[in-house]
Amino acid sequence: MTTTDTADASDTTHADGEVSSLWRNRDFRRFFAGQFVTNAGDSLYTVAVLWLVFELSGSTVLTGVTNALLLLPWLLQILAGPLVDRLPLRPVLVGSQVLQGVVVLLIPLAAVTGHLSVGVILAVVPLLTLATLLMAPMQATLVPRIVDDGRLSQANSALATVTLGLDMVFDALGGAFIAVFGATTLFLFDSATFAVASLLFAGIAVTATGEPDPGTEQPRDSVLGSYVADLRDGIEVLRGTVFVELVLMTAVANLATGVTLAILPAFGDALGGPAAYGLMLGALGIGRLVGSLIAPSLEGVPYGWLLLVGHSLAAGCWLAAVYAPSAALTVTLFGLAWVPAGASGVLTATLNQTVFPTDLLGRVSSIKGTASGATLPLGSLVGGLVAAVLGTTTTMGLAAFGFGFTGLYVLLRPRVRHLPAVADADPDAFDVVPPSGDEG
Repeated sequence: MTTTDTADASDTTHADGEVSSLWRNRDFRRFFAGQFVTNAGDSLYTVAVLWLVFELSGSTVLTGVTNALLLLPWLLQILAGPLVDRLPLRPVLVGSQVLQGVVVLLIPLAAVTGHLSVGVILAVVPLLTLATLLMAPMQATLVPRIVDDGRLSQANSALATVTLGLDMVFDALGGAFIAVFGATTLFLFDSATFAVASLLFAGIAVTATGEPDPGTEQPRDSVLGSYVADLRDGIEVLRGTVFVELVLMTAVANLATGVTLAILPAFGDALGGPAAYGLMLGALGIGRLVGSLIAPSLEGVPYGWLLLVGHSLAAGCWLAAVYAPSAALTVTLFGLAWVPAGASGVLTATLNQTVFPTDLLGRVSSIKGTASGATLPLGSLVGGLVAAVLGTTTTMGLAAFGFGFTGLYVLLRPRVRHLPAVADADPDAFDVVPPSGDEG
């Protein structure tokens, strides 16, 4: 694995071939810091938007619609993958941050002028979410280009730790901030986080593979044909692999997650108000953070058994959390339910970067993200409607099935149950065959 410039080459590998510390890689440090800050902004506006809609309307249905819009990038990732594999990554990273920083200011502006309403929020949210559309496949594509192969798992764990840990902190602080200052004030601070992130991303030295030569202009039909061909390559490399089944399990879990995120403001309100809502989101982040931290130590454990045991225990903790006799126990058990998801997220990212050809990672990541994440906005819409009929507590209890399904599916499918450890993974073990003519 080569780095993007000669200055950084010494940061990843010594002259004797020994891989050096990940933190000597300047491009990774910049990307790590930028992700830290931009995820702070994402967490803040997500907490503020959902609470503001619930506060203005008192409706789980409208909260579900809003959360579905916030999760729109998961549905549209398939459109972004081929672009990410060809676009110059740095300008896109910077531009997305600048756009979000400007758009979030529209909500406090509407509040100051007396025009704030659920309709205004629903108009602003799609602009915010579309600005984040390229971020998930972009991380999958960028990391292998700036990090040595031997450090991929460590890099993915570090990025998951900072993003999930930040979610934890800012979700909890966001709820407390709203309780004291109100939701609209939160957007002012939010705008500053995106400005800082854009400056950090501007220092990353990386270009996209497949970027056309300067001065070369492709015909429109050629560009479209190339885009479709790129997308077809991504689908082809996934077809028939065990990742199809892994995507199915993730899709069911994401359906339940979408349900939960849509009704969590109402559940938190019943539990103790905006501060309790922030604590529930914080517990979710803590659980995922702990899972991401322990993920590298689980690389030697058979992946199939991790899914079976981890997600079965998670479903039990989730169900117990919903009917726990105290708010503190509810928050604690809910956090524990997310530990396996945090670990499997890091390990899956490492699997992707290990078994798929590097030049296909953007489109493969986006196709998988769309297939598994499309159920997130659907879950939010369903969750808001079901909660209006069955009640918030019952709906939260039913959502535990999302993790339970994974445990049951792996139990019944020997092919998945016998998957090897991530440390032993290779393309053949996961039935991955690169498209013809691809050298990987």
